[in-house]
Amino acid sequence: MSGIDWPGLMRAGLNGLGLTPAEFWRLTPVELRLMLGADRATPAMTRRRLDELAAAFPDLRKDRTDGGSGDA
Repeated sequence: MSGIDWPGLMRAGLNGLGLTPAEFWRLTPVELRLMLGADRATPAMTRRRLDELAAAFPDLRKDRTDGGSGDA
């Protein structure tokens, strides 16, 4: 199993976008994603968003008693 939902992508391209099979298969994955609006679904990572994520999910250092230096 490839992990790619080919039937779903084909339905979106052929039915949703009105592409012909030849047009669908000539597209690159990036082009198909753009046509389907995937670029709008995931905003670019900004420094502000990175700071928000770092505050919400801080890295924790665990002290180890087996002589290890711990994980950062």
